[in-house]
This record gives sequence, C-alpha cells and structure tokens, in this order.
Amino acid sequence: MALLLRTFTRQGICLFRPQFGILYRHAVPMGTTANEEMNTFWAKNNKLNRPVSPHLTIYKWSLPMMMSITHRGTGVGLSGGISAFALLALVLPGNYPYYLDLIHSLSVGPALLSLAKFGIAFPVSYHTLNGIRHLFWDSGKGFKIPEVYRSGYVVIVLSILTSIAAIAYM
Repeated sequence: MALLLRTFTRQGICLFRPQFGILYRHAVPMGTTANEEMNTFWAKNNKLNRPVSPHLTIYKWSLPMMMSITHRGTGVGLSGGISAFALLALVLPGNYPYYLDLIHSLSVGPALLSLAKFGIAFPVSYHTLNGIRHLFWDSGKGFKIPEVYRSGYVVIVLSILTSIAAIAYM
C-alpha cells in the first residue's frame, strides 16, 4: 500500500495525509514558485529586447477613458465618505443637531457653502447617472463610438444640471 501511495504521489495523481485522514487529488504536480516565474519572464523579455509596456503618458486621453476613471473615483470617494460619516456618527459625542449648529456657527458664507454642496451633489449625481449609462451598456445598447461619446456628454451635462438644481433646492 505504501509503495502504491508513493508511486501515485510522485506522478502527482494523489496525495494521502494520514494525520488528517483526507485524500487529496491533484491534476498536475506542484510547479515553480511565483518568483521563479517572474524571473523567467523578465529574463526572456530582456533576452528578446522587448520594451516595457507603455504607461498612461503615451495614450491620448479620450472622453470614455476620463469618464471611466471618474466613475471609479466617485465610487471610491462616495463609499469612503459614507463610511467615514457613519464611523464618525458612531464614535463622536453629541448628536446630529449639535454638529449641524456647529457648522452653521462657522459662518463660511454662501459661496463656500454652495461650493461644498456642489462637491457633495456632483459625485452623487455623476455616479448615479453614469451607473444608469452602464446599465444600458449591460443590455447591449450604446456601444457604437458616436453613441458612447453622446451618452458621455449627456451624463456630464445632466450631472452638472442636477447638482446645480440640488444646490438651488437646498
């Protein structure tokens, strides 16, 4: 039995660990480490005089590229902001009216207050409207290049307009 197990183990077919009483099956024996793979990759590229992949600096920036980056950034920012607000609400003493009165007592002026409101409203409206755009893409619509640019401009304009409307309403 032991000879049979050693034979299968060498071939990578199965491995028996009696201390656990479990039979493991492997399709192939364990290969090289990630570090060895990386060294082989770079040695091959150096030998063939291959250039390093291009960085963002060589690409021509386009509207879809900028909107994709902005969509991800607003998503991360909104998630971080909501998480920070929730955490602060849990750990800070006092209640919501206390901090609202504190903000009112700062007397920052209408221009700065409007700018702060826009800074909150724009990421919310942009991320929401661009998310709706992505839902249309998920249904298979709007993939032609002119449609991608047109829907991008619509999202930007509507985001600005809804942000201004939110500031005027508040």
